[in-house]
Amino acid sequence: MKAPVISAIALMFAGVTNAYAAEPAKAVTASAPTVLLSGIDSKHNDVNVKAQDDFYRHVNGKWLKTSEIPADKSSAGAFMDLREATIPRLHAITEALAKQHAKTGTDAQKIADLYASFMDTAKIETLGLTPLESDFAKVAALSDKNQIPAFIAYLNLISVAAPFDIGVHQDNKDSTKYVLDIGQSGLGMPDRDYYLNNDDAKLKDTRAKYLKHIEKMLSLTGDKDAAKNAADILALETELAKVQWTKVELRDPIKAYNKIEINKLDTLTPGFGWTSYLSNLGVQGKLDTLMVSQPSYLTGFNKVLQESSLDAWKAYFKWHLLSATASQLPKAFDEENFAFYGTTLSGTPSQEVRWKRGVRLADAGLGESLGKLYVEKHFPAQSKVKMEKLVSNLLLAYKQSIDTLDWMSPETKKEAQAKLATFMPKIGYPNKWRDYSNLSITRGDTVGNLRHTRLFASKVELNKLGKPIDREEWGMTPQTVNAYYNPEMNEIVFPAAILQAPFFDAKADDAVNYGGIGAVIGHEISHGFDDQGAQYDGLGNLRDWWSKEDHEKFAVKTAALVKQYGAFSPIPGYFVNGELTLGENIADNSGLAIAYKAYKLSLGGKPGPVIGGLTGDQRFFMGFAQVWRGKMREATMIVRLKTDPHSPGEIRANGTLRNMPGFYESYGVKEGDKMYLAPKDRVSIW
Repeated sequence: MKAPVISAIALMFAGVTNAYAAEPAKAVTASAPTVLLSGIDSKHNDVNVKAQDDFYRHVNGKWLKTSEIPADKSSAGAFMDLREATIPRLHAITEALAKQHAKTGTDAQKIADLYASFMDTAKIETLGLTPLESDFAKVAALSDKNQIPAFIAYLNLISVAAPFDIGVHQDNKDSTKYVLDIGQSGLGMPDRDYYLNNDDAKLKDTRAKYLKHIEKMLSLTGDKDAAKNAADILALETELAKVQWTKVELRDPIKAYNKIEINKLDTLTPGFGWTSYLSNLGVQGKLDTLMVSQPSYLTGFNKVLQESSLDAWKAYFKWHLLSATASQLPKAFDEENFAFYGTTLSGTPSQEVRWKRGVRLADAGLGESLGKLYVEKHFPAQSKVKMEKLVSNLLLAYKQSIDTLDWMSPETKKEAQAKLATFMPKIGYPNKWRDYSNLSITRGDTVGNLRHTRLFASKVELNKLGKPIDREEWGMTPQTVNAYYNPEMNEIVFPAAILQAPFFDAKADDAVNYGGIGAVIGHEISHGFDDQGAQYDGLGNLRDWWSKEDHEKFAVKTAALVKQYGAFSPIPGYFVNGELTLGENIADNSGLAIAYKAYKLSLGGKPGPVIGGLTGDQRFFMGFAQVWRGKMREATMIVRLKTDPHSPGEIRANGTLRNMPGFYESYGVKEGDKMYLAPKDRVSIW
């Protein structure tokens, strides 16, 4: 199912008391540890690169020169290091659960058996394609296109790619209610450009390899017409790609808000069996309306459905059922699946060791149950306390900043303050854990277990329809190294696993924490006021609370950011899409600016300590640059540039710092330095 609308720091819901809703009386100053730690990993610094010319390489240069991306990874860096450090911890928890021989039906049994089933490769080889026989039989039984709507509902429930997908989230104009949302989907490659761009040799080569990949996978099933069916599948997906919205178009929440009465769906898709679809989805009679995020796509899909042969659709469905379970199948399927999606598409030479993949599978299936145990073992109480202080100071800095903005009118400032006052921070882990009692896991049935976890997750979402909003729900597990803002909930969420160095170190001087996790906090708060988030009010409703003049002034600033970032080219011939990345670039620039102000507030008017010959301000900016330390394989970078709303890490560091007056002052950046931007070209929003 589609994920709810959230803006994360890196490429991913009962009333609860908001501890930060009231206006903070004053900045909260942290107690200094007995021994002040710098928090800067100086062994990665390259002093031969001037900070004023390339700050990212000045901070991370030695690491960039000496580190290598592991053979089983598409990228490496600070985020990946933390994610990799989390896996052995989850593995130890999983292994401990296995030794308990827990009672059937307990979460411990389910986690242990889900993991053990995936690790039993001998059983997987013996079963072969037997676990997919019933699904393949369903495809073979399709004798009329009128049966396709019911089959798409089945695919949606078990999270297998289909021409459209579903999601459940708050109504964007009435955040007190959940809605069912239908949106475009159904492609086997990351973006429509991989199907439609004929000028890019790399994309054309990937397209050719995708065709061969489909053919080989189908051949492994014994399909004697694999070549023809592969060609039909690629042709069908290409037709779907032609009518899909671009990633930039998908960023517009107003354009995507299309509520339609169930009995009028036929006006978009004449002849499509919506009654059959909704009945098989399990929601027939429960809804009067639903959302259609991309109406023109749905109409276009219906035309493709009518004009394509039933045999082509059957080949398409069989292919996606096979592809969605390939990692649970015998070695030949698993390796061919990785050869395309891992090596061809991402440039990764080797697949991860199986135990790591098994842990990720258990994490995906019972993430909150694992998360509860993870928090007990690996999240110190003092980390949450210190984070609460950081968040409080960031919110105070935003409050003060709003009052001093020269481009926002008094009326809009009042609305902005009201929205800020209703922000709901969530730190570390949820107050209420997910109940997995309705999930069935059987040892030895890895394909069935995958189906069960996906079906369980879908039903959790669909069961929200008609019920009150669950404001305690989390969109990420505590062991996720990430953070997010949800505009419909007006909440900022920071899972436990990101609250580690280099983002956060409870034993370090505050400067590096404000530059690291402080900028992350500021980033997520900023999403409430970026080009998308600013269209939602404090209650999570799409509502225009800006004056016309404010819109115009904001548009000038955002246009300048689009131009700035659109000039960056991390790979020759490939540029950052300034429009696609606009929201994240706004959040990076605004978040760092506010984190800097919050750091100053935390000092209570005193200068930051000098540690290791570096001032507090200098360590603040170094703390920011070191969290974006990373490198990426070229194929993965191309995928990211086509699909990711975030700029690459190097650009997130240098591109943001070039707009920061405090950075110029801290490092004496002047005209002629490569990091220098003329004051008229710098973009300052907050």
